[in-house]
Amino acid sequence: MAFSPRIISLLTDFGTQDGFVGIMKGVILGVNPSVSIVDLSHEVPPQDILTGALILRSAVAFFPLGTIHVAVVDPGVGSDRRAILVETATSLLVGPDNGLLSLAAPPDSVRRIIHLTNRQYFLPHVSQTFHGRDVFAPVAAHVSRGVPVEECGPSAASMEQLTLPDVERDTAQVVGRAIAIDRFGNIVTNISAADLLPFSMEKLSVSIGPVQIHGLASTYASVPAGVVTALINSWGFLEIAVRNGSASQQLGVQRGNLVTVTHA
Repeated sequence: MAFSPRIISLLTDFGTQDGFVGIMKGVILGVNPSVSIVDLSHEVPPQDILTGALILRSAVAFFPLGTIHVAVVDPGVGSDRRAILVETATSLLVGPDNGLLSLAAPPDSVRRIIHLTNRQYFLPHVSQTFHGRDVFAPVAAHVSRGVPVEECGPSAASMEQLTLPDVERDTAQVVGRAIAIDRFGNIVTNISAADLLPFSMEKLSVSIGPVQIHGLASTYASVPAGVVTALINSWGFLEIAVRNGSASQQLGVQRGNLVTVTHA
């Protein structure tokens, strides 16, 4: 990239009870004291690669050009899974090669993939349980200071890909699945706004769990408290919510459950 990154974002499943996130920041600042660090999220459910990948994908477009995103949801830490850096047209993504980075880096946006092998840019001792500290944080910090990405290791031809469940559609309905539950209990589906374009929003009926929702709302506040509603969320996906409540708990819905949208 022809620009010098000045921001590093962090996405992990570490939580904030322990010192893991703070330690990663300490490593980054020890290499580059002038870099800005943004906490994207540290509340990804433990080992939940898909949720981490969805959050990362939802965020990258809203950061300045050249931001380095460090993502660590890494149940395979210490195994033979690779550590990688992915350069896209707008960002650098650093993390484990387990699919976590793939939704934020669709193939047509990837300029190159680097297998991180140059230990010069790691911490001197690399543990088998904390590559966020020993590999990913220092590599990101060195790159933020201007180290060329090609010095971090050899090029790789591909990376692990996550795929969302397929959406099935015909002239009368669209069938998808719940793919994430956020901290409010809102149910995020894999049905995008584009999937619903052929239909009139006012004439749609959304079936999930034990309920059927007629029409899509424009906001959470457009229905009374406690009422189940459906709307297109900020990620561009169909979402089922309960105003001032948890749709997941109220409906007994979990990730993977079917969602059917019918055009009346």
